[in-house]
Amino acid sequence: MKQLRIGLVGTGAIGRTHIERINQKLQGGRVIACADVNLDFCKTVAKNYELHAYKCGEDMIASNDIDAVIVTTLDPFHEQYVMAAIQYGKYVFCEKPLAPEPEACKRIIEAEIAGGKHLVQVGFMRRYDPGYCQLKQLIESGKYGLPLMLHCVHRNYDAPGFTTPMSVENSMIHEIDVLRWLLNENYATVEVVFPKSTRHAEGDLRDPQIMYLTTESGVRIDVESFVNCRYGYDIKCEIVCEEGSLNLPEPPNAMVRTNNSRITRICHDWSERFVDAYNIEFQEWINSCKNGHLTGPSAWDGYVGQVTAKAASKARDTQSIVRMNLESMPDFYKK
Repeated sequence: MKQLRIGLVGTGAIGRTHIERINQKLQGGRVIACADVNLDFCKTVAKNYELHAYKCGEDMIASNDIDAVIVTTLDPFHEQYVMAAIQYGKYVFCEKPLAPEPEACKRIIEAEIAGGKHLVQVGFMRRYDPGYCQLKQLIESGKYGLPLMLHCVHRNYDAPGFTTPMSVENSMIHEIDVLRWLLNENYATVEVVFPKSTRHAEGDLRDPQIMYLTTESGVRIDVESFVNCRYGYDIKCEIVCEEGSLNLPEPPNAMVRTNNSRITRICHDWSERFVDAYNIEFQEWINSCKNGHLTGPSAWDGYVGQVTAKAASKARDTQSIVRMNLESMPDFYKK
């Protein structure tokens, strides 16, 4: 396959950034078509990027002109288009979440297993961030002993329209996935507590929130979500091991000396902070599709993420510690 021909479902902001990323920066693939229920807007996007426009995502997915699919629709429609891709035997990259409910993720898993081939990848881009990759290499080296504790921070400058559940299910879901990947183990318990709330929180939003996770081996994790910190987009991760502490590198922004001050710029939002991770993620996805073997986060990873997020939401709503109830990984995903 000389070039992976890609169809994108959902022409919102993140979908358009992925079109630009793939068609202007990356190698080996090209978005050639797009689909959206808002056909007029879809046609505008198609014209701007020289794509073929479809109103029906399933029609685009079924086309012989399409080798692989990217799903960037609203969350409730992810299952519909991922299932269509599985039906037609097409590789599919689905932005997180794989589906809003664990039961929907389970249906996707069952369909993929029935088809007998790994087709689904979930967009957990932090696994591709060079800083997180460094942390994983350091942990796996064994040089610093076993991880004992993790202290993590996820802060946004502001979050208009954010609700209390979104802090877990749209924000800390990234930590839920990437920390499980770093430690290579599942969670046993989860708890979410409320510190004093900021005056910048809109409506009924409780902000900040702190999530406590305990892994199956007993590693303790705390994750702060503060979506109205008012100073920038700030991601931190410290892994305290038996014989050393590992810290996520800061983005390499230049230091400016001016007006009797030393100033190092902080990223404003996720698109700045994780641009390299997105580029690496999609390049590896394109390469793996062409090689016939996906290597990124699987449908099972998407399922585990949603089961954990729902347990965290229950813990938040009941102000209790919730024990995880996770099924064993199917042999299909151990390959």
